Amino acid sequence: MTLMEQIARADERSLAASALACLDRCLTPPDDGGDPEPLRPLWVSCETGEQWAEHLDAVRAAMEGSAPAADDGTASRVRAMLGAAPREFAAGPLRTWADACSLLALDVHREFDFPAGDAGALERCRTGGAADGGPLVSGEVLRQTEILDVLAEYAGTAGGGAGLRQVLDLSAEGRRVLRAVMSRRARGRAR
Repeated sequence: MTLMEQIARADERSLAASALACLDRCLTPPDDGGDPEPLRPLWVSCETGEQWAEHLDAVRAAMEGSAPAADDGTASRVRAMLGAAPREFAAGPLRTWADACSLLALDVHREFDFPAGDAGALERCRTGGAADGGPLVSGEVLRQTEILDVLAEYAGTAGGGAGLRQVLDLSAEGRRVLRAVMSRRARGRAR
């Protein structure tokens, strides 16, 4: 199943968690000693949707008040995507948001990929043409697919917390990979 097909079939919990995971991987660490995991309150709401709107407001406020490390534009794009997050925990609006978050994460990975592919390749990657992307984009497509697979296993069950824990672990690994590439690129520019 392609990434687009998985997004089309996902339930509310899966859509919210996959979107958050995409944004989580793209976050630039704060430069001011702020919270290194500002999206954490929203993860709590993913299981049932309880207090989603309240946690969304709190995360938006926290993100606006934090100063990212040298912003290459990624932090502002993540903030904009959080601003576009639906307050309603329902499949329709969450699907649109999750789709946009998926594209954002792929585009950020494309910018740091070598060789950097064209933006049009991202849609092909999401519909089964992963060979169109470089190693970072291909890895991100695979990660998004794995995350949606894990979430689908727990769809409709009360024990979704275990699935969310697995998703957090997969996302943390992806964040480490992307930050390592960003760091190498920054060191290369400083020379």
